[in-house]
Amino acid sequence: MAPVSEQLPPQGEGGPAGAPPAGLRQENGGGGGERGPAGGDGGAVAVPRPEVPGPGEGPGEPPEGGWGWVVMLAAMWCNGAVFGIQNSCGVLFVSMLQLFGGSEDRQMAFKTAWVSSLSMGMVFFCSPIVSIFTDLFGCRKVAVIGAAVGFVGLLSSSFVSTIEPLYFTYGVLFACGCSFAYQPSLVILGHYFKKRLGLVNGIVTAGSSLFTVSLPFLLRVLIDSVGLFNTLRVLCILMFILFLAGFTYKPLIPNAKDKEGAKKGKFRFPPEKKIFNFSVFKVMSYRIWAFGIPAALFGYFVPYVHLMKHVEDRFGDSVREEVLLLCLGITSGIGRLIFGRVADYIPGAKKVYLQVASFFFIGLMSMMIPLCHVFGGLIAVCLFMGLFDGCFICIMAPIAFELVGAQDVSQAIGFLLGLMSIPMTVGPPIAGLLRDRLGTYDVAFYLAGVPPLIGGAILCIIPWVHERQKLKERAKTVDGETTEKMLENESTLVSDAAEKPVKEMESGF
Repeated sequence: MAPVSEQLPPQGEGGPAGAPPAGLRQENGGGGGERGPAGGDGGAVAVPRPEVPGPGEGPGEPPEGGWGWVVMLAAMWCNGAVFGIQNSCGVLFVSMLQLFGGSEDRQMAFKTAWVSSLSMGMVFFCSPIVSIFTDLFGCRKVAVIGAAVGFVGLLSSSFVSTIEPLYFTYGVLFACGCSFAYQPSLVILGHYFKKRLGLVNGIVTAGSSLFTVSLPFLLRVLIDSVGLFNTLRVLCILMFILFLAGFTYKPLIPNAKDKEGAKKGKFRFPPEKKIFNFSVFKVMSYRIWAFGIPAALFGYFVPYVHLMKHVEDRFGDSVREEVLLLCLGITSGIGRLIFGRVADYIPGAKKVYLQVASFFFIGLMSMMIPLCHVFGGLIAVCLFMGLFDGCFICIMAPIAFELVGAQDVSQAIGFLLGLMSIPMTVGPPIAGLLRDRLGTYDVAFYLAGVPPLIGGAILCIIPWVHERQKLKERAKTVDGETTEKMLENESTLVSDAAEKPVKEMESGF
């Protein structure tokens, strides 16, 4: 990562989190407001512990390995379990229709669709709240409690007799638990890795691709053999492993609870400014990023939702549309690994250019979908779309660390995911409305390619804006040091002038 923000320092392994060493500072690119760090366990009062730097590491550097590899595997499982289940909602949707009502019942289909759409939306709507809890109590506690809540929600969903209770058990309870388990897995990686952060994020986010490719086939087999309810109980195993994985997020720094407890002997909530840290929006480069990405996502998810129906309308039953999902999932995983590693060699905020390229190709591929009159053409489009989808996803966390620094990254990611939930919810229904009115998806896919192009154009200016911010900060630092030296020189001259007459009088005597 670039020197614009210093990473959080590692502490000794095991036991409570240690206090950061003297001299550690936060440089968040102009963001004001003092607040607690982004991660760490809040289980005990903070006790200073010595650092244990690895070979070639200086003080305050992330360990770049060691226990961090275990954390990476746990975060990978988290991504796979959460989004593997969420992305397999199509299989569960068909089973719910058959169980709770007829597939020809349009009203029943509408009611059932709300279960999966509410679940996916809640994962992102909760993100700003999750970031606050992560700052207050640390990654470990939030992730463990979130996985437990998700486990309870998924298990209780297997005992309902009508569709309505699923709105709460699956759409709210399970989804909120997933959200609380998911976001700490993004934040904790930046505390263990710096030079390899892009690669690690690529590996972690590839977990969701691995589960997305395999889980739908597994769910189909389970539902056919043991039914929907027992299938949900089998999925609870994934959430239980996720619950155990949360304990691996070993604390490296004290969080807000540790700091307050160390000062006053018991925990009190920090001031409102520390809890709701809107100071990240004072960073101009982050502000552009946080609104540019949602602008691009109004058309981003349209192909993922409506492509299967488009294939059915155009090719009928002569092709297997599941092959397109397989192509998207496989190349998305490959893209996360490749571009995650590439991002490690791109300095600072220039990583944003990878997202710009991703949105450009995703928008272009969306516009090419209606032009494909052969199924092989659609396969090629999906291969490219999945590749750049993986690029976009895997570098979100590294870019957030670059723009706002490690201290503010939790709420920065939370605000971004919360804003992303709006276009994710609005875009696909608009495309469906266009299809209902026009009888074809062609116009919907053409229009879906426009927002990614606009959003990518907006993101292009971020590296330039961020560099200007850094230059201004350096200029302020130099001016401050110059002023301080001038004051010291003036003070020295005044003291010398006052001492000179005294010396002359003493020599006269």
